[in-house]
Amino acid sequence: MSATLLLARRNLARNRVRLLASVGGVALALSLTLALDAIYAGVANQLTTYIDRAGADVWVAQGGVRNLHMVASTLPESVVDQVKAVDGVATVTPILEATDTVAAGDERAVAYVIGLPADASMGGPWEVVEGRGQVGPGEIVVDLAFARKAGVRIGDSVGVLGGEARIVGLSRGTASLVNSVAFVSIDDFRAMRGGAPVVSFVLVRVAPGASPEAVAADIERLVAGVTAQSRSTFVAQERRIVTDMSADVISIMSVIGFVVALAVVALTVHVATLARRREFGVLKALGARNRVLYRIVLVQAVLSVAVGYAIGLAFTGLLGFAVGRTDLNLELAVTADSLAKVGLFAAAIAGFAAILPIRQVAGVDPAVVFRRGAPA
Repeated sequence: MSATLLLARRNLARNRVRLLASVGGVALALSLTLALDAIYAGVANQLTTYIDRAGADVWVAQGGVRNLHMVASTLPESVVDQVKAVDGVATVTPILEATDTVAAGDERAVAYVIGLPADASMGGPWEVVEGRGQVGPGEIVVDLAFARKAGVRIGDSVGVLGGEARIVGLSRGTASLVNSVAFVSIDDFRAMRGGAPVVSFVLVRVAPGASPEAVAADIERLVAGVTAQSRSTFVAQERRIVTDMSADVISIMSVIGFVVALAVVALTVHVATLARRREFGVLKALGARNRVLYRIVLVQAVLSVAVGYAIGLAFTGLLGFAVGRTDLNLELAVTADSLAKVGLFAAAIAGFAAILPIRQVAGVDPAVVFRRGAPA
């Protein structure tokens, strides 16, 4: 096998320009696939950050509402006490939620606006970098990235829900590529939206030893007109939105990346094989079987793809690091599933890229050596 590897390396390294083009093309194509997967995973992570970090084991919403994004949930305030009375429920926190615009001067940002009770034990900001996380009448906590972009700080006022609120805290980790999360008093939220005695969601923390799934099922059974889901189920429903919105685009771009990488590697390995036909003829004249020559061609393809895969992975990692240093509020998350998928993708490229050169090797005539002489 070492001789096979040596010959394959010699074939590829003979023309360094061609080798660089091959590895670069593969790296570019695989980077495209890895980066798209990383963006998809990052956006999905950001989309569910509030659910993950709110502190609730079970989310209770209006009947039929199974996610947070692009939906409206309205429950009568009486539901709070009904949920609290269910066995296995330790504490509850009602919240109001709406997608709105937070405005400061000329800056506008879409945000999930969360209305919190004064004694909220769940649903508030999880990392306050300046000021405080509790909100009272006329107060708001906004994301640090928004505050920097808008040029506002603690004590300044912003427009929200048709009124104004004074910034008392700046949070971190509550902004994504498309929106952020802002926190106001639930009484202010009600007043700005007509004062109806309703809530959007009831956040539930279950008692020690209780199963969130079992408690959620009991809430749905005992409280009319609600949908109750464990946090993991709620997160899965939310992530499905990202999949539904982006799956077709990611699939198309992955196919494009596959075709580009396949074309580049196949052409490079094919040309490298043709350029060494005399050497293959010598090997066949000396008694080498076709399967030995096939291994050489396959190893050439695998080497090209392996180096391209490593470069593509490194590039994606550097891209994620660079993006994380900007104010784009974009997260790139390279997952194990993505690495496995792109690894299989790369292996398929190597296999397909070797098919045409293998056919050329099989047809090499050992007599070519004697017509032109053995290579030096």
